[in-house]
Amino acid sequence: MSLVKKFATVASGTLMSRALGFGREMLMAAALGTGPVADAFNAAFQFPNTFRRLFAEGAFNAAFVPLFAKEIETHGTDGAKRFSEEVFGVLFSALLVLTIAMELAMPLIVRYLVAPGFAETPGKFETTVQLATIMFPYLICMSLAAMMAGMLNSLRRYFAAAIAPAFLNIILISVLGYAWYHGLDAHDVGFALSWGVLAAGIVQLAIVWVAVRNAGISIGFRRPHMTPNVKRLLILALPAAITGGITQINQLIGTAIASAQNSAVSSLAYADRVYQLPLGVVGVAVAIVLLPELSRALKSGNLIEAANLQNRSVEFTLFMTLPAAVALWVMSEPIVRLVYERGAFAANHSTPTVAAILAIFGLGLPAFVLIKAFTPGYFAREDTRTPMIFAAISVAVNVITALTLFPSMGAPGIAVASAVAGWVNALMLLAVLIRRGHWGRDVPLLKRIPRLILSAAVMGVALYFAEHWLAIRLGPGSPLFVKATTLLALVAGGALLYFVTAFATGGADFGMIRRNVKRGNAKAPPVQPGSPDGPGPGTLNG
Repeated sequence: MSLVKKFATVASGTLMSRALGFGREMLMAAALGTGPVADAFNAAFQFPNTFRRLFAEGAFNAAFVPLFAKEIETHGTDGAKRFSEEVFGVLFSALLVLTIAMELAMPLIVRYLVAPGFAETPGKFETTVQLATIMFPYLICMSLAAMMAGMLNSLRRYFAAAIAPAFLNIILISVLGYAWYHGLDAHDVGFALSWGVLAAGIVQLAIVWVAVRNAGISIGFRRPHMTPNVKRLLILALPAAITGGITQINQLIGTAIASAQNSAVSSLAYADRVYQLPLGVVGVAVAIVLLPELSRALKSGNLIEAANLQNRSVEFTLFMTLPAAVALWVMSEPIVRLVYERGAFAANHSTPTVAAILAIFGLGLPAFVLIKAFTPGYFAREDTRTPMIFAAISVAVNVITALTLFPSMGAPGIAVASAVAGWVNALMLLAVLIRRGHWGRDVPLLKRIPRLILSAAVMGVALYFAEHWLAIRLGPGSPLFVKATTLLALVAGGALLYFVTAFATGGADFGMIRRNVKRGNAKAPPVQPGSPDGPGPGTLNG
């Protein structure tokens, strides 16, 4: 299967999840708006979700996958099964202890870490604590599910892991539909959603568990024991967890700062849902597919294959995300108006704030996606320390910038801080890859990048004038069907203009598409660094 086909397999499942996520957020915005219950739910949900990204997806997609791939290469399925059971025993035990400790300390955690600003609002703090207490066990389910997903990705079975997250949105949409039908008030809706999150975690774990069994690996529980493999995993996992969850760390910091202002937390959450669509479909797909593929190429000594994988992944991410970033910047207000402006959301007059945040997130989108394309270059070589250092610098930049801008700009200032931190992180990752000789100079890629930027800029200018020309059809007084069809026509026209311009200027060509689509898994003969056939620093890789 080609690299692009693997990206498409993961992206299709992710796209379904994100599309359902839009439906969920539309219903939630109509039911809760940006009021106190919306703030409480979003803050409470982000806490276990951040831990999931830190200690599950980030750590296991960065540390577990290369080690699991090594076990498959050296000891076959039996070795991989034994390693998985060792990890499962330690992971489950650690998660159980962590969850009990967090549940007991939840009031202190919410007051001093998650949402310190909520303590000033009567009832809001208590509601957040109760919702977080209900949802935190979601962490156990999703951490174990992330481990199973890493196994499936290493076995090149991508779809089950990609489709499982959709069930969170399916269940929450069902909960919101039930709440609307029975006329539940905002307080009851918040609690129903929290129980829905917990139920979704159980369902997602069941899906990937069955998929792993169908893949031929049945995991049994082993008494926790620190074997050499588990110790190696933990050494790699801690920095990998911080690095893999850098976006979530920055979001958690942003939430804590935003809690000082009414509606800021939910405004950030609604804008985040929109930009997560291109980030998830492209960025997550690239990260999930690239890490096991790159790990396998490096373990077998195929350096040309590894370099080509990295370059083609960056080429693909820029080709897809640059137009998305420009579209979010130019058309943020019509997008927010179409997706959210109804019910309690419209009554709160929340569109301008959410649209401003979304536009700024759009400027950071290419950076967030490039981080996911660059970090596998470190993780596949079992270097998780360097990206962790860069992540720490990024967090410091985010905190300083957010605290500086929030008093004057409010929630959009937090979005600016997140975008700036993302670009700082991406540029540091690229610079060190180049300095170490792990990123060769790919002449076709370097020629395409400015042409893709030009193509996206041409599209942006056209969308700007078209949006103003169609302002009445996109305005708040226009019927929903008219707004939807007009916006979809603009998106389709902008995409067509971008692709035509990209092909006309040489930013893309049919040869590039054909190489990525037809390229299979056939491996070139292994080469060693410095050999006549091997890539060296500054050479054309791929």
